[in-house]
Amino acid sequence: MDRLWAPWRIEYIKMPKPDTCILCEIPADDKANDRKNLLLYRGKQCYIVLNKYPYNNGHIMIAPYRHIPSVTDLTDDEAFEIHQLTKLSIKILDETMKPGGYNIGANIGRAAGAGIEEHYHLHIVPRWVGDTNYMPVISNTKIIVEHILETYDKLREALERII
Repeated sequence: MDRLWAPWRIEYIKMPKPDTCILCEIPADDKANDRKNLLLYRGKQCYIVLNKYPYNNGHIMIAPYRHIPSVTDLTDDEAFEIHQLTKLSIKILDETMKPGGYNIGANIGRAAGAGIEEHYHLHIVPRWVGDTNYMPVISNTKIIVEHILETYDKLREALERII
């Protein structure tokens, strides 16, 4: 049985949650702050953002602008756009980071591990053979090999070439 251990995320899980929704605040902020907010792409009904607390380099999230808790609350147009943005995300990750595979999924509800359970979002986590090692187990440390803003810039450049 394989396990994906992410002990560094416990800090995020335990931190007090704001009364506001970060997944609503990010796209509502001025477009000039997209890099600071790690917002890669604004679609018509959904957007692509880098995860501030990633499992791996290039960990992307796709969320609708609407504040809804579950995939069952998506309109057909939102569901379609999320999958279009999933394809686009994989294209830019393939071009810039060349992962060997992906984990794609959503955590719906607190029992399923949702960190932001009130706002549905999809995770795309690039994976490489051997991308896990002893560091998370021995020293409670995840090695992220590239600064998140460098990753943002590479993905943003690829996005501009592709769209």
